[in-house]
Amino acid sequence: MAKLNSFRELRVYQELRRLHLAIHEESLRFPKFEMYELGSQLRRSSNAACAILAEGWGSSHTNIYLEAINRSKGELRETQHHLDMAHAKGYFDQPRWTEFDSAYEVCDKMLERLHERLSEWRGTTRTGYEVKEGPSCYGAYGSAGEWAALVEIMANVMNEFALSPSTLHPPPSTCGCYNRSP
Repeated sequence: MAKLNSFRELRVYQELRRLHLAIHEESLRFPKFEMYELGSQLRRSSNAACAILAEGWGSSHTNIYLEAINRSKGELRETQHHLDMAHAKGYFDQPRWTEFDSAYEVCDKMLERLHERLSEWRGTTRTGYEVKEGPSCYGAYGSAGEWAALVEIMANVMNEFALSPSTLHPPPSTCGCYNRSP
């Protein structure tokens, strides 16, 4: 397993960045009256999804990074909404819209998995609308051991997505971290 040294090495960041660049190019073909309306909103939200993830990486506190992952997921969903509107207005044909939407769904699952693993490591669980936080199971903030463990978790999560989208939900026996209830 490779150690991650930068947010640029996160596969989810790389994919969000690639999607932003593709959307940017496509949105510049929108009608002139949409360039500063829907086109601008689409470009801004698609850029924010990867920018917020990069910003969160720089935090020395896990809870701030978890919040950045949540905000990135929010921007991702906003981008999907704008894609839906562009498709409804005829700016994207069905195959192109499907391609973008499917890629964002994969990114959403990657971000959710990253959030789950970091939350589990931190001792926090989400169930529906309730968040429960247990006693801290890790060292002092900013310790070398904590950061190494955090980087290892991120590397494990990203490695789960290296092969294909079919590996998004591996069976619990191959996950190695916890058992998931159906």
